[in-house]
Amino acid sequence: MDVFVTGGTGFTGAALVLRLLEEGHNVTVLDRQPGLIDEKLQNKGAKIVHGSVTDRELVAECSRGCEVVMHLAAAFREIGVPDALYKSVNVEGTLNVVERAIEAGARKFVYCSTQGVHGHIENPPGDETSPIAPADYYQQTKYEGEEVVRAQCDGKIEYTILRPTAIYGPGDPARFLMIYKRAKKGRFPIFGNGATYYHPIYIDNLVDAFLLAMPQGAGAGEAYIIADEEYFSIEELAKRVGKAIGVEVATPHFPIWPLIVAGHVCEKACKPFGIVPPIFPRRVDWFRQIRAFRIDKAKKDLGYVPRIGMDEGLRRTGQWYTENGYL
Repeated sequence: MDVFVTGGTGFTGAALVLRLLEEGHNVTVLDRQPGLIDEKLQNKGAKIVHGSVTDRELVAECSRGCEVVMHLAAAFREIGVPDALYKSVNVEGTLNVVERAIEAGARKFVYCSTQGVHGHIENPPGDETSPIAPADYYQQTKYEGEEVVRAQCDGKIEYTILRPTAIYGPGDPARFLMIYKRAKKGRFPIFGNGATYYHPIYIDNLVDAFLLAMPQGAGAGEAYIIADEEYFSIEELAKRVGKAIGVEVATPHFPIWPLIVAGHVCEKACKPFGIVPPIFPRRVDWFRQIRAFRIDKAKKDLGYVPRIGMDEGLRRTGQWYTENGYL
């Protein structure tokens, strides 16, 4: 099929594009900046266009003749940028991509949202019916993007919404790297009781879910939590990362309230100077907010089954970090 992928040079998007190409699809990619494996994607046949999802003419050109649109592009927790950027990309950009997909006669629209739209899960595990309670402007605008998809697609183009949990895997130079770096030192400070749950998803498992959502009728009009089979406490996660790279990790516990205060102070002090703070409230929330979900709905409707377990995923990721000089 002819597939249009926005955000297709980033970590998640590039992994999806590579799989689509390997399965014989024709893929057009739109992303605002080059990625780590652009040359590899182009050599395999991808057409890569650089630009914004807010550009009407450019999106129309990329959408022309496409059968499926996979919308992954987003402003993602960038430090020091105005809220207007999130609104522009995550809401208005989504509206633009949906409208152009409809004009192009595409038959399926797959939107990548986030489990963050549910915020803190009071009674874990949560699921797709858990309250919508975004904790920051990124999560808020991603949910507004969902509402745009529902309103614009209804009766015009079939759509499916995916809400991934914490994505990790080889090829990602950012998301889990800090965890690995701390674990490699053999000492991973835990702020709070360490029992806060964290729910990862290995990149290959997420790509499987995108492909399962492509066919006509697959998850039509529905939203799905996409995650690995298991979730873990932060303390257990730290120890498993250590095991994956052959390091025994100590996890000393500290009170969380000084970290909360430091996060707010650092963010306010650094903002006037355009400096990225070493610690800020969203980073502190990692020790506070529970992320734990059931994936029964995706299993039942999409046939989704996570193929790569946590320990194997962590091993592969640690190996990639080491081989590429990140650890």
